[in-house]
Amino acid sequence: MNTAATIKIGSDAHRELFCRDFIDSHAGYEPATMPWPELTAADLERLRSVPFWQEVLHTERRAGMIVQAFATTIDEPLVRQAVDLQGREEERHADLLREMVRRYHISVAELPLEPIAGDVETAFKDFGFGECLDSFLGFGAFKLARQSAFLPESMFAIFETLMYEETRHIVFFVNWMAWRAVRQGQGSAWRRALTSLRFYYRALSRMIGTIRRGRQVNDGRDFAATQATVFLQDFTFRRFLTYCYAENNRRMAPFNTGLLRPSFMPALADIALSSLRVLSFGRSADIRR
Repeated sequence: MNTAATIKIGSDAHRELFCRDFIDSHAGYEPATMPWPELTAADLERLRSVPFWQEVLHTERRAGMIVQAFATTIDEPLVRQAVDLQGREEERHADLLREMVRRYHISVAELPLEPIAGDVETAFKDFGFGECLDSFLGFGAFKLARQSAFLPESMFAIFETLMYEETRHIVFFVNWMAWRAVRQGQGSAWRRALTSLRFYYRALSRMIGTIRRGRQVNDGRDFAATQATVFLQDFTFRRFLTYCYAENNRRMAPFNTGLLRPSFMPALADIALSSLRVLSFGRSADIRR
């Protein structure tokens, strides 16, 4: 049976589906007992050369704080349970990064967490749209890094746990956003699209700021030249975007058909890839002439 045909967005059945699916798919594990591999000197150099570990750890710590703070404001018990679980998973992501930093002696400082400014629900929405943006781009980057064997496969297996949970988080988030919008009488497609556009713009602005801070922490450098060569071998924007799009589709496929998926970034990527194909065809035609 196609569940999508029987679930009305914003209904109690929709809430039950996206909350239960999220809660039931939670995996129990402890970061300290995961199968962390022994790394060679070259692998350690590459791992330590990544300039954004400090920002990633800070983001995960702040995510846990925001999500759990928002959970305490939710009246509906099932939604509150699911959001609280997400907050605990975000905290566990921070613990996993701490374990990696400790185990491989990566130079990272834990910065103080900024207090939540303004309305905590808006902070949760900002975080959720930021996670949708980060995850879509992260799918492509993860594929590139794994394909280039930037680190041993055993390390990617550990990071895969994070990627899976991030995918669960954004599927839960977009369904919560749609459910919430309908409950507030703002569930029309055009209003939801405008809301998404506004929050994605804010998320992109924050991402640019994060990249700049990461470069400052790394003395203005991204990767050392030798590391960048390994990671970005045969890199093109089109290839990266293709990976983002394909990996997003692959990771979304197993979810219940009644659940919404993040659609803004895949739609944008589809338009960009179609435009690149047209431009490429046009250049080929010019050459043949």
